Amino acid sequence: MKILKNLTLLVTFLFLLSNCQTVKDKTDQIVKKENEKLSTFIGKPVSVLKIELGNPNEDYLDESGNKILIFKTKKYGIPCERKFEINEAEIVIGFVSKGCF
Repeated sequence: MKILKNLTLLVTFLFLLSNCQTVKDKTDQIVKKENEKLSTFIGKPVSVLKIELGNPNEDYLDESGNKILIFKTKKYGIPCERKFEINEAEIVIGFVSKGCF
C-alpha cells in the first residue's frame, strides 16, 4: 500500500513538473513572437509605428535626448506596456515590451 502511495505521488510530481515546462515553453514562444513583431519597427519612421499602434499614451525625452513613446493596452485584464525609443531623425531605434502576449 505504501509503495502505491509513493508511486502515485511520484507520478503526480512528474506530471506537474512537465506541465510547468509546457507553460514556460508557450510563454517563451509568445515573447519571441512579440519581439519579432516589434523588431519590424526598428529603423522605420515613427509615423509607421503610429499607423500600426495608434497614438502613444505617454511620451518623454530620456537622458540622451531621445524620445520615448509608451503604448499601453490591456488583454484579459493584464496590462501591456510597449516603450519605443525614437532618435532625433524620428526613426525607431529600440523597444521594450512588458506583459504583452
